[in-house]
Amino acid sequence: MDIINRVEYDLLLSENPCEVFRYFNVEEMHGLSLNECMSHTNNDESSYICGWCNYIPKPEKDYNSNDRYFVFINLKRCNSDIEMFGHLFHELMHLSINLHERDLDKEEEIITWAEMETHKVYGLIKYPHI
Repeated sequence: MDIINRVEYDLLLSENPCEVFRYFNVEEMHGLSLNECMSHTNNDESSYICGWCNYIPKPEKDYNSNDRYFVFINLKRCNSDIEMFGHLFHELMHLSINLHERDLDKEEEIITWAEMETHKVYGLIKYPHI
């Protein structure tokens, strides 16, 4: 799994969605499970997880009490650059809504943050040496 640490979250990239459970050393997290993930097909058309945005689990705390997020992208589902960009934007919109305290009066800020962050991380993924 590739990890890109950002200020507000950790971006996790892998072709195997089960790796996100192994990375956090958990069997279940936020209503999803490693066993179900392992039994599901993972190819370019279907997967247990295509993308995921949620709190980073901490064993000593309730999942929803954490203050840091992760965004996971299943690279197996990124069949083209435009699909990768779309999956990134989708998950970063979830993150942006959370970072803006779910205040939809900040609609333009929420969308703009997600758009700008998508451009940044897409560049980091596609052109890591620049």
